[in-house]
Amino acid sequence: MELNYITSTLVSCVFFMGIVAWVSYQKTKGITDTKDGYFLAGRGLTGVFIAGSMVLTNLSAEHLIGLNGSAYGYNMSSMAWEVTATIATIVMALVFLPRYLSGAFTTLPQFLSNRFGDDVRRMTVVLFMVGYGLITIPSILYSGSIAVLQLFDIPNLVNVSYSAGLTLTIVCVGVIGAIYAVFGGLKAVAVSDTLNGIGLLIIGVAVPVFGFIALGDGSLGAGINQVVTTHTEKLNAIGAPTDPTPFSTLFTGMIFANLFYWGTNQYVIQRTLGAVSLAEGQKGVLYSGYFKLLVPFFMMVPGIIAFHLYGGELQSIDLAYPHLVKNVLPVYMSGFFLAVLLGAVFSSFNSLLNSAATLFVLDIYQPYKKTELSDQQLIRVAKIASILIALFSFVVSPLLQFAPEGLFQVIRIFTGFYNIPVITIVLVGLFTKQVPGLAAKVVICFHVIAYALLKFVIDIDINFIHIYGILFVIELIIMLAIGYWMPMDKPWQFTNNSRVDMTPWAYGLPVAITMVSCVIIIYLLFSPIGLVNGLSSAFWPLVGAVLVINGFLCWLSIKYWRKKYFQALDQSRGKY
Repeated sequence: MELNYITSTLVSCVFFMGIVAWVSYQKTKGITDTKDGYFLAGRGLTGVFIAGSMVLTNLSAEHLIGLNGSAYGYNMSSMAWEVTATIATIVMALVFLPRYLSGAFTTLPQFLSNRFGDDVRRMTVVLFMVGYGLITIPSILYSGSIAVLQLFDIPNLVNVSYSAGLTLTIVCVGVIGAIYAVFGGLKAVAVSDTLNGIGLLIIGVAVPVFGFIALGDGSLGAGINQVVTTHTEKLNAIGAPTDPTPFSTLFTGMIFANLFYWGTNQYVIQRTLGAVSLAEGQKGVLYSGYFKLLVPFFMMVPGIIAFHLYGGELQSIDLAYPHLVKNVLPVYMSGFFLAVLLGAVFSSFNSLLNSAATLFVLDIYQPYKKTELSDQQLIRVAKIASILIALFSFVVSPLLQFAPEGLFQVIRIFTGFYNIPVITIVLVGLFTKQVPGLAAKVVICFHVIAYALLKFVIDIDINFIHIYGILFVIELIIMLAIGYWMPMDKPWQFTNNSRVDMTPWAYGLPVAITMVSCVIIIYLLFSPIGLVNGLSSAFWPLVGAVLVINGFLCWLSIKYWRKKYFQALDQSRGKY
């Protein structure tokens, strides 16, 4: 690899990342000295920063690598995780977020403590911490590092083995990423995420465009035509039972997995808990849902382009995207791409570190001390916890190179140990008043054992996402049964402690309805009705019908929502 290429790439990368770091520093001066400032950005995040941070926290190198790898090796079926997640963002914005903000909760376990008691709080923190430490954080470091490895051919550059080069890259990437979380708090994370999100959008468009041009021997149109006319089975999002994501799973476990991620996962929802108002929080969550609709085009189509260019030549499906970028992206964009890639890795990594430290300090350390600690003491402990968690992830991350099923699938499988019990407990906690903490504790213990047996011990021919759905139903019945036979002596009552304006966003409902319509249209496009085997005669009439129904429902919702909005506005004026 030419020294000039490496030098220009690194210089331009450092320049762009320096701009992001400088702006983040300017935006966070003076607000990280307090507990709310460090953990919740001073409860001052607006919709744009919330959306930017949620998107970058969610979309990291694991998606760039994993989703494109899935499209390269199989088809578009795994887009279900991203596209249907928009439904979960709607539930989060309109159902969960008003309750979280009105309770002024800093962490999800804090809500669970309020509802079910401190034992449930501690058990959920353990689930989160183990999941973050063993799977989520290491996977983010690993996926970002293999992309850097491919771009610079690190093993040959420093004359070491692939494994040694991977470990070296993981440590370097992790150390830089930890700096944001340790020293900047949530506000630095949110600001840097938003700026890197703009870069991700640019790269998301550029890579498939240059890929199509390369596929079409210099012609963008010819490249697109080849993808939509040959091997169109790769464009099918209606997954068969043998595909990574069967279509039937959209209606079983995936619903609850996405609800967990967007409605209860601490490292995702933490920036919404720092919203300056309910309306801004709802805007941020719904904006992020719209960005998820673009994921199939940005993070799966390149994998299909790679299939057309390389066939089955690549040793691993996880190499499809890095290989494509290395071959088609112009040299002058390589530094910008590296900066965006590392920004996406840093975003998810430092968000996880910040949230893991938040959980440890506020839900383990402070309750254990049983005395009131100053904000400075809590922040100091949070920084130490962040460093220790980062060091642990440096050890675990390299081990993921031995995963045979591809990175994206491995993450989803092991997340199953804690996502379903958490969303079950939260839903029951929000919508019932007499189910006791015993029910939550029983469900957590039952789920860990049952999921391990069904997935890894008992040989059953059921997709792990269906196992999600089955266990959710069983655990819901368990909690309701315990609540019926052993109800709380005194029904739980929610206390409103809101610290921000709770006026809802006037256009939240019509925006949500339009999002659902977009989901349906995208699935029509990537199906046998759409691009698979060519557009059928039913495609455009069905799209037209969806648009007409969408327009009618939006008209009705705007009339209803504006009435509710002005009622809430009148009430809030009396308080603020």
